[in-house]
Amino acid sequence: MSQKIIIREAENNDRDAIAEVILDAYHQYSEIMPEPLWLAYRKSLLESVHGDAPIVRIIAEIDKKIIGSALLFSSSETAYGKPELGIHSPILRLLAVSPSARGLGVATHLIHEAARRSSELGATTLNLHTSEMMASAIKLYYRLGFKRAYETDLMNGETLVQGFQLDLLTSVRNTAG
Repeated sequence: MSQKIIIREAENNDRDAIAEVILDAYHQYSEIMPEPLWLAYRKSLLESVHGDAPIVRIIAEIDKKIIGSALLFSSSETAYGKPELGIHSPILRLLAVSPSARGLGVATHLIHEAARRSSELGATTLNLHTSEMMASAIKLYYRLGFKRAYETDLMNGETLVQGFQLDLLTSVRNTAG
């Protein structure tokens, strides 16, 4: 298998493959979440993939096989049904990389593409949410310049879902020069 990673916008017929990648990537959490919570989370993942709320679905491929994906939403209302969060700039959700493709930089490529597309939309920030169970993702977000956005934290049952934000103006300047 060659290691050339192709990043592109997903087509409608890619949705099942995206769902498969997300479920494969997130399956590890089924072992630490209570079953009812996992089943509700799994249902939410699939609804996000197959719904019409994302403004773009970004995928990563190696040898024409989808090995990663990310969904970009326009606001907290479209991403979570939570307009009260007051996020009116793009939100990155469901960043996922197949376990077999981890360590190749796929997530970094997907985040960079989400940031680029957000900038093209005129946004000055890119937002995301995650929880402590995704510790390796949190390290990546910090490394890529995301900062904690405490004002966008939310609770999902008893789980604190932490808000993060990337300043796209600073990010673009840093990568451009």
